Amino acid sequence: MSQKTAGACLCGTVRFEIDGAFESFFLCHCRRCRKDTGSAHAANLFSTVARITWLSGRESIKSYRVPASRHEKSFCERCGSALPRVQAGGASLVVPAGSLDGPVGIRPSAHICFAERAEWDERLEDISRIDGLPD
Repeated sequence: MSQKTAGACLCGTVRFEIDGAFESFFLCHCRRCRKDTGSAHAANLFSTVARITWLSGRESIKSYRVPASRHEKSFCERCGSALPRVQAGGASLVVPAGSLDGPVGIRPSAHICFAERAEWDERLEDISRIDGLPD
């Protein structure tokens, strides 16, 4: 039985469906991923068997590759949301976990490039948790 997962960008222009399972889920703390996301890490799902179908907005997808590196990002030209990308000549699908609309179905496999993490990315479990916005 096939596993299907829907996703979209923030503005809803780009919509897609992933058909197949994810094999790994990495939280990458490298400097490029932190710059790319504006956060502590990128959260990307990887698959060599899943296929993507673009349901709408494919013409609104742009890509940027950091010169002289493997780091590449696909995003919606309207809202800037990170979007899935095919790499390695079609052999691998990389999906930003936050771009999916439903459950991911897999827990993170590992923190990668952990030695490069931000200096403030430590003991985050000790910070207060608020279910909504702060007062």
